[in-house]
Amino acid sequence: MRNALRGWRSPATKTPHLPEQHLLEANRNLRDLLEDTQIPASVRAELQAEFDEIERLAEKLRREEIHVAVFGRVGTGKSSLLNALIGESLFSASPLHGETSSAHQAHWQAVEHGRVELIDTPGIDELDGETRAQLAERVARRADILLMVCEGDLTRVEFNALETLARRGRPLLLVLNKADRYTQNELQLLLERLRERCADLLPAQHVISAAADPRPQTLVRIEPSGHEVEESRARPADVSALRALLWSILEREGKTLAALNAALFAAELDGTVAQRIVEARRDVAERIIRNYCLTKGVAVAANPIPVADLLAAASIDIALVLHLGEVYGFKISRREASRLLLTIATQLAALMGAYWGINLVSTALKTVSAGLSTALTVSAQGALAWYATYLTGSIAESWFARGKAWDDGGPRETVRRIMDSLDRDSILVSAREEISMLLNRRSA
Repeated sequence: MRNALRGWRSPATKTPHLPEQHLLEANRNLRDLLEDTQIPASVRAELQAEFDEIERLAEKLRREEIHVAVFGRVGTGKSSLLNALIGESLFSASPLHGETSSAHQAHWQAVEHGRVELIDTPGIDELDGETRAQLAERVARRADILLMVCEGDLTRVEFNALETLARRGRPLLLVLNKADRYTQNELQLLLERLRERCADLLPAQHVISAAADPRPQTLVRIEPSGHEVEESRARPADVSALRALLWSILEREGKTLAALNAALFAAELDGTVAQRIVEARRDVAERIIRNYCLTKGVAVAANPIPVADLLAAASIDIALVLHLGEVYGFKISRREASRLLLTIATQLAALMGAYWGINLVSTALKTVSAGLSTALTVSAQGALAWYATYLTGSIAESWFARGKAWDDGGPRETVRRIMDSLDRDSILVSAREEISMLLNRRSA
């Protein structure tokens, strides 16, 4: 990522400059994401803030806006810099903490491929930092060009913020404001220092100086009487280098910047949605597996006839596989579910043959025992049935999650991995306790 950011280029440098096509494609991507019916309602509700952001981005593209957002510590002159660019005092330039508590936006002017909006943000070192950090993150998502303002060598907080902004993948400029406080030699040395420190984050030509609100110039006037009188003369802001660099980027990229930003955010959200869907499906699958474990464990424990045990177990496992397939969007037949169960059972038999021996012994005990003897064995066998179903469900869930495919090592390696990840003893103990509790309730 860092190497790519050093020489940031938009796709327009490799393909014909087609801003209208870029905008159409970006809008299509946003609409597809907003209207995707495959996204579960629970996931959409959880990500409502992100979907609202997509709506705002779509509106921004419709209005053909290009956003330039400024970040920095309190007192570095962020607001003054924007005022100097606009030529009006539209942003509050107070040095007090908390003065800029929300993002402020103002129209700059139009360019060939859109209208430019300047956005001021709270200081990165403001009080209530978490809230303001979240606000800054939302602004950075929509911004097409990012400015980081400093007044000297970067502090650790500033450098961390610059790293975070660089990861957004937008054109990033570092502006050394209050340049009028330094001599020409000092200013040059400081710029070289900043370019060296930030070499992995942005191009050297994106580190520039400005004087948004220069200190008044003090002049000494000698009156006819010979008395010296000091006078203060305001000096004009010097943001010419920044303005030239911004216009160079804007004229070269135009709407492509906004389209690229929208595409990046849509891809980001698409990945987040996909991950949330996976997590949601896993949560549902875990609940389903647990319910079937309980059903099978109780059915096996409560049924004294061994053949009925086996028939009930097979039926429950097939129903479990069919149910898990639906969770992952696969409609499979009972025959396919049976084949999957046979594959799982074969690998389980090879890896944990001891289980089947214990199961047969318990079944035999249930056959010859009566009364109290049965009570001593049923919860143990039910727990084993629970564990077997938990294994089977976990393996089947993994198969469905991979698009009905096994791990690279095949079914044997998938089964081994899942077996190694489970705490068998704790599962058996908790299963036995829950089965015993449920059987006691039924007999009461």
